[in-house]
Amino acid sequence: MAEHGATITWHLAPRAEFTVEHYNRDHEWTFPGGEVVQASASRDFNGTPSRVSPEEALVASTSSCHMLTFLALAAKKNYRVLSYVDNPVGMLARNDNGDQAITEISLRPRVVFAEETPVEEDDFNTLHQEARRICFVANTLNATIKLEPVLPKLD
Repeated sequence: MAEHGATITWHLAPRAEFTVEHYNRDHEWTFPGGEVVQASASRDFNGTPSRVSPEEALVASTSSCHMLTFLALAAKKNYRVLSYVDNPVGMLARNDNGDQAITEISLRPRVVFAEETPVEEDDFNTLHQEARRICFVANTLNATIKLEPVLPKLD
């Protein structure tokens, strides 16, 4: 078993207003390795658009975990991956209980393999399905994880 954590820090500025409509949502996430992420609420909830929102971080974390799992599986099969780019999207909606939640995350990875290790589409899809099955971030979530992988055709 492994523990993972961060320090989340927020402060109210002196004499700043603190009402539901008016308070600063900006804060920082500091990770054990020293990395600091400037975070805020989503712009839909009065956050700063240039900062990472928890919703964006959740979607990115899910995509990142899937990618790292996929790369490990591809390496075990001796497939040489040259690039992996994903533009995941999370949908904030009402769940079955009527509460707001990220109900669906669509992963749209575009993966390029080296010519010396071509991958058939069936094998490519199987790698993604297996990565989805064992990705522990995705396994933690109640959201539906949709896979829409793209295997570019080599010319």
